[in-house]
Amino acid sequence: MGCGSGKLPPEAPEKGYAGVVRSLAAFGRARDGGGEDEPKKSAGKRGGSWFSTGGGSLPPASNSRPLIQDKVTKYRDKFDPRVTARYDIRALIGRGSFSRVVRVEHRATRQPRGGREVCASELAVLRRVSHSHVIRLIEVFQFPRRVYVVLELATGGELLDRVVSRGHFTERDAARALRMVLAGLGHLHDLGIAHRDLKPENLLYYHPGADSRLLVTDFGLATFADGTWCLTTTCGTPEYMAPEVLLRKPYSCAVDMWALGVVAYVVLSGSMPFEDDSRTRLYRSIVRGKFGFRGDPWPSVSNLAKDFVQRLLPLDPGARLTAAQAIRHPWVVTVAAGSSMKNLHRSISQNLRSAVVRLHIETERSSSARSPAPWFLRLMDPRSHLDHYESLPCQRTRDGSSS
Repeated sequence: MGCGSGKLPPEAPEKGYAGVVRSLAAFGRARDGGGEDEPKKSAGKRGGSWFSTGGGSLPPASNSRPLIQDKVTKYRDKFDPRVTARYDIRALIGRGSFSRVVRVEHRATRQPRGGREVCASELAVLRRVSHSHVIRLIEVFQFPRRVYVVLELATGGELLDRVVSRGHFTERDAARALRMVLAGLGHLHDLGIAHRDLKPENLLYYHPGADSRLLVTDFGLATFADGTWCLTTTCGTPEYMAPEVLLRKPYSCAVDMWALGVVAYVVLSGSMPFEDDSRTRLYRSIVRGKFGFRGDPWPSVSNLAKDFVQRLLPLDPGARLTAAQAIRHPWVVTVAAGSSMKNLHRSISQNLRSAVVRLHIETERSSSARSPAPWFLRLMDPRSHLDHYESLPCQRTRDGSSS
């Protein structure tokens, strides 16, 4: 947990889309009154429902509360007394790239906040950023072996929570959400910061209201790009990783724009542009860059929206829209300000439900087979001259930095 001395690779990032489809089953039961044929929601690391990755179903609330309280008490004891003297640790709400995230309350003002342990590089990023669509740093506690930060608390849920739970979702809603993300990304890139793990679960609404701002969060893999193409570390969440990262080429902040293109595709359709049960075939399809707009709701999605996605997903990083260009794209400018269009909610939910079934079958099949090592995979593709690929999380040095 956190960043002590020595090299500390973070935990393998959770497989975003798998988490999305796992938890849709819970949404379906809540909406339809349950069903014997639907897979159960699995317990996960994050507090939100869309990216849970655990293998078992949630226990009843009456049984889970003592367990949760035990975890909170156990984790509270790990905090430095100087932190707990100022903040009351109220709940364990999730897990970032390097540490658990807790809900805290200032003992004097009773103001709720979020707290976590961070690495030096993440702290450096948080200290630099200041934008309404980026999570805000409130306070820092630095000790010889640990660094704790207090952040503003986002309680509105993840982006895909909002897409599904509202029951009505249009291109205008998608454009407005992505415009907020682009504003935050533009700020980061102007500062020379690459996020490197942009995905729906790291996009949180500040509050549950319809007028809530959307925040870019979790800077555990973020770093400063001192030059245009200076980054070399292979890290991120597989489905959202850009081709140049998989090919282990030097890369830039353009990897975030690729990830945003994948996010836009998911938000508009409920499906992934690059998807395969095999991690090897998934990587191969990403480095080839071939995707399409097949099936519902794409016939109902405007050509401008498709053009927006396509301009974010070229194989050539230099051909991708920058954040400044993307926020001025006609789809973002005109659709976000326009009237509501066709409701895409039904098709998006159906696509996610179909993925639930596929994932359930895949899980049952793989449970009886020997599981491969999750982070060391071979990828053979003569066309890309890629002999092999080892997927490794970012390696942190003694001072917490990475490249």
